[in-house]
Amino acid sequence: MTTNNAMSDHEYRENKFFSIFGSVPEPAFDSTEEQTAVWGRRWGCTNDVGRLRSVLMHRPGEELSVVENKPLAEIGGFGDPEKGWYWMGRTMPDLEAMQRAHDSFTSLLRAEGVDVVLVDKAAPGAMKQIYTRDSVIGVPGGAIVTRLARRVRRGEELPVTRALAAAGCPILGTIHGTGIFEGGGFAFIDAKTAVSSVSVACNPEGVRQVETILAGLGVTLIKVAMPGYRIHIDGSFIMVDVDTAIVNLNELPYPFIEYLGKRGIKMIELPPEDNGMSLNCLAVAPGRVIMHGSRSPRLADRLDAAGITILTCDYEAVELGGGGLHCSTAPLVRDPI
Repeated sequence: MTTNNAMSDHEYRENKFFSIFGSVPEPAFDSTEEQTAVWGRRWGCTNDVGRLRSVLMHRPGEELSVVENKPLAEIGGFGDPEKGWYWMGRTMPDLEAMQRAHDSFTSLLRAEGVDVVLVDKAAPGAMKQIYTRDSVIGVPGGAIVTRLARRVRRGEELPVTRALAAAGCPILGTIHGTGIFEGGGFAFIDAKTAVSSVSVACNPEGVRQVETILAGLGVTLIKVAMPGYRIHIDGSFIMVDVDTAIVNLNELPYPFIEYLGKRGIKMIELPPEDNGMSLNCLAVAPGRVIMHGSRSPRLADRLDAAGITILTCDYEAVELGGGGLHCSTAPLVRDPI
């Protein structure tokens, strides 16, 4: 080991070290073995209908005090364009009623065996923090923290990140730069295929970042341009069983409808007299959904005819804020299909 071409003693020892204690890329990060050993449990979602095991939610609180009695005719509710907050209901928010509705929903989820992880405190003035769906996407092995589009929602990301860290959930990415992406604009079709809105709330840069993360996980992202100011795919398309979805055919582009048909997805059409909130339900297991009980009897009949089991929850007080049962949940763990 004295010539220039000879290995130094340090290099020899280093090579020996790595031959004995080398790097271990396998098993993969999202394998059950690795997740359990490193993160304490398996995290993430590969679908939208597998048995729901863990979900991120926020019980509404003092952040609603930002809402003032400032009617805004343009939206038919209340709002302050300068400060950025808005309330879609025609009456001011009733915090106690919202909390009762949310408590009823979380109790129903826990009765279904779901671990409800709570964001303890909203960001200052983040009066839509309850709609956790938009700030987190559960993906194989962990979660993506999004970047919300509207000014009143910017800042929800920090308490969500803290809640994920406290729960021990791996964060696989955070939407950054000029990207914006809200989780209501995302859905799984199966373990290898997801769909996202391209809209005012999910811009091309945000979609690109989500697509890059998913590609590394072996998931293909289908991009659907939403019409007009329709912001989220979950207002028009929600999976309720392995091969069944509720769809609003009037708000989905025909190529996507055609794609679903070719994939063999059974489409339960939203009755024409219903609005998007009727569609806003949550699958807690294949063919087992929670929806607002009196919202749409005709849709309930169609689901029943398709063999879908319905659990009901009165969520009217929360829906007045512009989001429903689906919007109020960010799944962190689902069973694979």
